[in-house]
Amino acid sequence: MSQKEQDFNEFSTSTQPGTTTSKRRAWGILRTLAVGCLVVTAFNILFSRYFYTPKMYRLTARNKELLVKYRILHDKINEMSSTLDQIKHRDNSVYRPLFGIDTMSVPGIYTSYPESKYAPLQGYAYSELMTDTWMMMDQAARRLYLQSRSLDELQVLSADKEKMATALPAIMPINRKALHGDHIGAFGWRNHPIYHRYIFHKGIDLGSDRGTPVYSAGDGVVSFVNARGTGRRGYGRHIVIDHGFGYKTKYAHLHTVDVTEGQLVKRGELIGTVGNTGGSTGPHLHYEVLYMGTPVNPINYFRRDMASEDFERIVESANATTFETEFGTND
Repeated sequence: MSQKEQDFNEFSTSTQPGTTTSKRRAWGILRTLAVGCLVVTAFNILFSRYFYTPKMYRLTARNKELLVKYRILHDKINEMSSTLDQIKHRDNSVYRPLFGIDTMSVPGIYTSYPESKYAPLQGYAYSELMTDTWMMMDQAARRLYLQSRSLDELQVLSADKEKMATALPAIMPINRKALHGDHIGAFGWRNHPIYHRYIFHKGIDLGSDRGTPVYSAGDGVVSFVNARGTGRRGYGRHIVIDHGFGYKTKYAHLHTVDVTEGQLVKRGELIGTVGNTGGSTGPHLHYEVLYMGTPVNPINYFRRDMASEDFERIVESANATTFETEFGTND
C-alpha cells in the first residue's frame, strides 16, 4: 500500500464519527421544529374554537353593529310605509274626491320582484332580516313613485281648479223630480233586457218620460252628435261632450238633440230630451262618464247634497249665459 492510500484511510477513519453526529443533530432540530409547529397549530385551532382572539372580538363587534343598523333601517322603513299609507289615504279620500278624479293606478306597482333578485343575500346568518329589509325598501320606493305621480297630476289640476270645478260632470243630467220612482239603472255587469246575456253596462239608466229635458253635466264642448240615431251599438240619438281634464260624458237614447258638434255648453244647459231611440225598451236616458277613455261610475260624480232647487238654479243660470262673450273662440 502506498503512502497516499494510507494517509486517505487514516483521514476517512478520523472524520466519520464527527459527520454522523452533525447529521443527527440537524435531524433532531428539524423534528423539534416540526413538532413545535404542529403543537402551535393545534393550540391555535383549539384556542380559536373555544376562546375569542382580539381579531374575533373586533369581527363580532362589527357584526353586532351591522345587525343593529339593519334593525334600525327595518324600523325606519316601517315608519316610512306608515307615512305612505297616510298620504295614500289623504290622496284617495280627500285630494282626489276634491277634484272629482279616480284613484291613480300604475301597473306593476304592487307586484313583487322575482326571488332571484334577492338570491345574493341568501346563505348568511341574518339572510332573513336582510332579505325582508330589502324587499320592504323596494316596495316603499315603488309606492313613493306612485304617490309622486299622483301628486304631480293633482298639482296640474290645482293650477286650473276653478275651471275644472265647473267642467267636472257633477250634476245629474235630468231633474231628480223627473225620475220614475227615483230608480237608477246600475253601472257594471248586468243581464241585457234585449240581448238576454250579460253585458257590461258602461253607464247608468235614468228612467223618465219622453221629452224630459236633458242637461249637460258640466262645462265643455260638444265633440260628437248622432242626431239620426243610426249605428253606434244601439245608442240611438246621442251626444258626447268633452269637458277637458280627461273627462267626457255621453247622453244616449235621446228623443231630440238640441246642440251641434263644436258647440260650447255650460253645466245645466239644455242639450236634448229623453227618448226611446236605439236599443231601448222604454223612455230613459243612458248616461256615461268616461275618464281617460275608460267608463267610470257616474254615481260617484253626482253632488249628493244638491237639492232640486239648486239644480233648477243651475239650469236657469245656464239659460242666461252668452257663450260667445264668456268663453271666446274655441281654439
